Formats: sequence, structure tokens, C-alpha cells
Amino acid sequence: MSNPALSHNPALNGKTLTAEELQRIYDQPAANVQRSGVDAAAASAAGVAAAKQGIQFGIDGGSAQPMTYENTISKTVFLFIIVVVSAAVGWWMMSIFPAIVWIGLAVGFVLGLVNAFKKEPSVPLIMGYAVGQGLFLGGLSMMFNTMYDGIVTQAILGTLSVFAGTLLLFRSGKVRTSPKMNKIVMIAMLGDLGFSLLNLGLMAFGVVTNPWGLRSGWVGVAIGVVAVLLAAYSLVMDFELIKNGVENRVPEKWGWSAAFGLMVTLIWLYVEILRILAIMRGD
Repeated sequence: MSNPALSHNPALNGKTLTAEELQRIYDQPAANVQRSGVDAAAASAAGVAAAKQGIQFGIDGGSAQPMTYENTISKTVFLFIIVVVSAAVGWWMMSIFPAIVWIGLAVGFVLGLVNAFKKEPSVPLIMGYAVGQGLFLGGLSMMFNTMYDGIVTQAILGTLSVFAGTLLLFRSGKVRTSPKMNKIVMIAMLGDLGFSLLNLGLMAFGVVTNPWGLRSGWVGVAIGVVAVLLAAYSLVMDFELIKNGVENRVPEKWGWSAAFGLMVTLIWLYVEILRILAIMRGD
């Protein structure tokens, strides 16, 4: 939630380090600098750190091949293409092999956790996550679009609108994160995840028979709206973490972690918007 694999990294999160810690990180080779640390997924960079008081390494203190907005965008686009292509496969396979949804969900969930808590980004595992989630999204989208024609297009437009609006607000400086708000959002995300898992369990064991379980009707819509707001705030956190990584000139490899974090948030956002639309059209 809020991509801890990104947020736990001192080079990206802007946490204050002592002079001794800064010097120790500065003295390490770039290849040995590590980070610890998803979402619901969302969810991933290491290098030198900048303190909130304005203590920063200069250009010479960063990586020779630093993370930039350009190479981070290219990695994000690459993962997005993988998700789209995999989603097309999942869409096609849904009619002949419905289990593809659950297989994709399981693969994406497991690899999402693995990528979030790995000490260094693994490009093959991140790509595997994109493939698994793409299969899941394709199958899920096909199922919903069969029931409610045009709902996938609406969900895609809604996701892009939230992403673009959040990015514009961030670029304008009108929205920023704060430590207190981050904690509140983190607790809310964990609560949403716990409720979703409980709801899934009740539905799987037949305790509730409604197609949406405990998230039916306007209650489900309200919960979905809250989840969309949480995802939007998570996007702001992602943008801010990427900004910190670029400004601190962390090694380029951590751009993969940043791209992974954005994918986690965008997939979560799309699924929530798709669910809201389906509940409203169904009821």
C-alpha cells in the first residue's frame, strides 16, 4: 500500500539521515546501495539520500547513470505495453479458459509482494508481475463488458482522467503529501485491503450470495469512491517519490521500481473504477 518498496528507500522518500549515515551512503559504491521494502498492491529505489532540511548531495555525488524522468517514463510505458498485450490475451482466453482470471490474479499478487520487498529491483520479476496482472485485467474486463457493454471503455477513461488530473495538480504544486496524511492513508489502505480479503473469503465460502458480497448497492459505491480517493493520493506519493529519486540522482535501475509502483497504483485504480461502474449499472 503506497508502494513501501519505494517509500522505504531513503533516496526517494526524503527522510532525514544523520551526517554519519549520509557519509556512509556516499562512500558506498552505487551497486551496493540497497533499499528495503507494496500495494493493493500498488507499489519499489536506492542511492544517496536528501534530508528534509535541504541537505543534498551535489551532481558529483549521484550515480554516473542516474534515474531521470525520461528513462522512468520509458520503463513505465514498456510495462504498460506488457500489461495491455497480456490483457488482450486474457480477454481472448476468458471465453475458453475462465480460470485465466484467477491464475493471473495469483501470479500478479505473489510477484507484486516479491517485487515490493526485494532489496533490489528485478526486471524479469517486474515484467512477470505485468504479465500476470494483464491476464487478470483482460479476463476480468471481458467478463464485465459481456454483462455491461461499454463499461471497460468507461473505466479506462475514468482511470486516465484521475491519473491526468492528479498529475496536473501535482505539477502545479497544489497537492503534496505530508507525514501525518501518509499515516492516515496507510491505515485506510490496510483497512480497505483487510475488508476486501474478508469480503472475498465470505463470497468464496458461500457465506454471502450477493455478487458483490458486502460491497453491494450504494454501500459498495461509497467504499469504491473512498478507494479511488486513496489510489489518487497514492499516485501523488508515487510522483513525489519519483521526483525525489530524480533530484537525488539515484542509479537508473531504480526507475524500474518507480515504474512498478505506478503500475500497482494504476491497476488498483482501474479495478476500483470498474467495480463502481458495474455496481451502479447492475443495481
